[in-house]
Amino acid sequence: MNKKIIVTICREFCSGGKEVGTKLASKLGCECYDKKLISLAAKESGFTETLFEDVDEKPSNSFLYSIAMGTPSTTGVFFQNNDFLTNDKLFGIQSDVIRRIASEKSAVIVGRCSDYILRDEENLVRVYLRADTDFRIKRLLETNKDVDLKHAESLLHKTDKKRGHYYSYYTGRDWDNVSNYDLVINTSKLGIDNTVNLILDYINNMK
Repeated sequence: MNKKIIVTICREFCSGGKEVGTKLASKLGCECYDKKLISLAAKESGFTETLFEDVDEKPSNSFLYSIAMGTPSTTGVFFQNNDFLTNDKLFGIQSDVIRRIASEKSAVIVGRCSDYILRDEENLVRVYLRADTDFRIKRLLETNKDVDLKHAESLLHKTDKKRGHYYSYYTGRDWDNVSNYDLVINTSKLGIDNTVNLILDYINNMK
């Protein structure tokens, strides 16, 4: 591909976002950035990767966020502002890394509000992946042996809720609002490879 293309992928948990992103990047001849963003942000900031991993796709460890997620906080209000500042600073560092990548070359970027961060980027394709619950549970059980069937659906719900709060906190938008995206694809209907091919067809037909 001659022109620079940036594809951002927002995804429901276990809908195949990482696999779609990796295969798409391979066909486009570029890199896929998912957890790799954590390593890059840590390297460029001098902070440890663990610090970024602890807040990865979480808006805050604050008392208010804990209430929203239904998990009571033991932190207390006294530390609330520090939590907000720390998480926001780390988000800003990661956002700068995302913008730099997009300014230099074609890339596929998974999650981290990348569709919003790069909203003014030319040749941006914003993808949202969803899938039926049975499909997602099957993928979860195949990739995570520590999760049993009894708790699988609950984990899907909690992870989606976390991602939704993260997205809303930093963008002011609803994560699952289809108007945020150029393509909304059900991977359980198409399968991973056909999803990749559909995105490629869309890119190849862009004017």
